[in-house]
Amino acid sequence: MTKAKRYSPYTMLFHLINLVRNAFFFVIYLYVVMAGSESAFIKYGRMAFWIIVGLILFSIIYKWVTHKYKLDEQSFHLYKGLFSKTEQTIPFSKIENINRHTSFLHRIFKRTSIHFEIAMTGENAHIKFEVLSKAEAEQIEAHIKRATDEELEDWNHPSHDPNDEEAHPRDPDQERTIHFQPTKRDILKASVTSLSFLVLIPLIGSFYFKINDLFHVEDTTEGLINKLASSWWIVAVIIIVLIVVSTIFGLIRTYVKYGKYEIVSDATHIYINRGVIDESAFSISKDKVQAIEIEQSMVKRLLGLAEVKLTSAGGLRSGEEALEKNTLYPFLPVNKAYEMISDMLPSYTITTEMTRLPTKSLWLRILRPSWFWLLATGALFYFKPAIFNIEQSWIIVSAALLVYLLIARLFDFFHTRYAINDHFIQFKTGAFTTSLFVSKREKVIKAKITRNILQKRLGLASIETTNRGNPVRHSGINDVPVELAHSFLQWYRGRKNDITVE
Repeated sequence: MTKAKRYSPYTMLFHLINLVRNAFFFVIYLYVVMAGSESAFIKYGRMAFWIIVGLILFSIIYKWVTHKYKLDEQSFHLYKGLFSKTEQTIPFSKIENINRHTSFLHRIFKRTSIHFEIAMTGENAHIKFEVLSKAEAEQIEAHIKRATDEELEDWNHPSHDPNDEEAHPRDPDQERTIHFQPTKRDILKASVTSLSFLVLIPLIGSFYFKINDLFHVEDTTEGLINKLASSWWIVAVIIIVLIVVSTIFGLIRTYVKYGKYEIVSDATHIYINRGVIDESAFSISKDKVQAIEIEQSMVKRLLGLAEVKLTSAGGLRSGEEALEKNTLYPFLPVNKAYEMISDMLPSYTITTEMTRLPTKSLWLRILRPSWFWLLATGALFYFKPAIFNIEQSWIIVSAALLVYLLIARLFDFFHTRYAINDHFIQFKTGAFTTSLFVSKREKVIKAKITRNILQKRLGLASIETTNRGNPVRHSGINDVPVELAHSFLQWYRGRKNDITVE
């Protein structure tokens, strides 16, 4: 693209629809629920409401008129402002990952959105096209991928002739490999593991309280509820119906979320596609992966499942969607997870042979004081709550909390392991939920050793690595032998042999 252009005019329409949706409950409250009110609060509230709506409408139009963008062969160029104009240039090489999201509203208008996550912080951490045609999104994404692949190829093969297609053929679509698509059994496991069948009852309760706040239906329903509760068979039928409906709801919810999940890769990128109603797609360059994390809760360990996450320096937006978009799949069979990592990221090596902590680490963990338990016990002693009318119940609660902490520390000790190979480091930590962290030495930007007084006396230390991320990723293990800590530093000093400075 040689000329700067405005964003799609559909952007204004989508912002207007969002404005109407967000203003709906205010309109209901101000003009329906409080229709006959002569209160000054309601009167001025209506005036403030229309002033705010007017300002938002002006902002929507102003932003569309003054914001433009342009792409060249190497960078994004973003323009904004009317009287005081600013231009921002972001090289394609700074893009960490690409996220596409097609909501139900996007699908109605045959549009999509695309986000480019940048290895920066603040407002420059992403480039967002909120609404554009699918063809334009694919064109922009293909343009950036082609430019970054050519840059990487020129770096690896400086004498490469760009016209020599026989020597370096490029047809990534034919080289893509599908690594995972969930089966019906996988969807069932995901529904059970995520406990999505329990979501319906809180939703019904929340909806009831909101309706009650608006229309005060509690007085009407109270007699009906008491009448139903007086008959045991009606209660039993209601419970059975709730269980069946909740189970069906959970399965449907899980299918809508994970039914069309797909994990694909080619020579340079990993692609994650998902969604039945709201579609989303995530792609990340393999060389941008800073680390791998394999997480297992207690339920997942019992079912032989794991969640694989990829750490990258791109910023993650807030919300559930953002937190999950760097996850390969939250409910992968463990063997499939290891196999998939080996296939997609052959430069990463995960070993099953790891070293446990010495026995003296267990004693240090057990004897280490718990400030949380001490403060909780102090509060219980001061207030002395009588739970279930038991006068000394605070002692039972304190003892139970202490037992829980000791069991958690014991589990954490047995789960904690480590391995340091030629170019990799691997940590496994956690009590009830375990996390296996793997990173290459060249991706570790900082290594740290700390020792407290007790660790010095027992010949132990704590080690920590830092990887690029947003936020920055810190991983490590406490109470390792001090000899291992020194070896860890020597291992990290070898990083200078892994990295190339341009």
